[in-house]
Amino acid sequence: MSSVGDEIAVATQDTQDSLDPLDEVAVRSRWLAAAVDPVAGQVFFAPECHAAYAELGFAPSMGPIPDPAAAAVWGSVSIPDPAAYFCSRGSSLGQVPGMVIASALGVFNPAVVVPAVEHGWSLTDAPSIRAARNAGALAQLERVLGPEPDGLSRATELLERATADLRAEGRPLFAGLRAQSAPDHPLGRLWLTAEMLREYRGDAHTAAWTAAGVDAVELGLLTELYSGMPPRSYWRSKGWDDADFDPGEERLHERGLVVDGELTEHGRALRERIESATDAQCRPIVDALGEDLWELVAILREWGARIRAEAGYPPSSPQDAIVQGLPEPPPT
Repeated sequence: MSSVGDEIAVATQDTQDSLDPLDEVAVRSRWLAAAVDPVAGQVFFAPECHAAYAELGFAPSMGPIPDPAAAAVWGSVSIPDPAAYFCSRGSSLGQVPGMVIASALGVFNPAVVVPAVEHGWSLTDAPSIRAARNAGALAQLERVLGPEPDGLSRATELLERATADLRAEGRPLFAGLRAQSAPDHPLGRLWLTAEMLREYRGDAHTAAWTAAGVDAVELGLLTELYSGMPPRSYWRSKGWDDADFDPGEERLHERGLVVDGELTEHGRALRERIESATDAQCRPIVDALGEDLWELVAILREWGARIRAEAGYPPSSPQDAIVQGLPEPPPT
């Protein structure tokens, strides 16, 4: 048993004394999610992607986010044109209506997604924007990490092992990516597999929070407090505004989940149960990797730090928050 395994019986989130200790599957699942996210999610902020989308007729990047509260979370990353974002990320589902993409993504305001997708499909088709997305993601990774970064072969091997036997039921974004042809480039192949792992957990998370009886606005308000982010900052990027947040906060207050802008014990416990339910669905990934999971985490964390240093991914994210208070991964 690793040193992390010896310590997980006492590992908890901050101020989580009333909750059960996290089990080893949760600890490993969360560290892997935090390590994968910058490598897979850099596609959203890659200048190379934004330029490729502009060539298809989309608006150029919006640049760094201007709102000061949100900028504290997002840093200096370049934000994509919304229509390009929704169409490119949803393209693995095919050229589907905006409501289908909004449903699969889960956390975004459909009132924003639907017209953006309708506009996007007037400019291009799903295969074209998917190709632009793939090329842009690969270009940024090559620029930051080089064409063959140390550990590439081993990380690809482990990511492919982690995703090989994952089932697609109830996992629309994961299933869409699984249906894609692997890029004919080692780094592109790694990126697609990392993206599959990221979207698998995202699909699992959507299943967890919808089953917990919260809506997307309520989830965002809980997540920001749970993650230590400024209220109404990160979730504003999902297309929601004060007209949504005000009644959302009132609903959480009525349920005893948030009082005076702070999570109650019940509210923190509910948000932690959502994350734990997500972890439980990721057990097949943890089991497939075994002790090699920590080697994969080490490789991806080093790459993620380099990507962040080049403003290819935000300086902090909810994925970082889920490992707060956990013991550091063991040395490999």
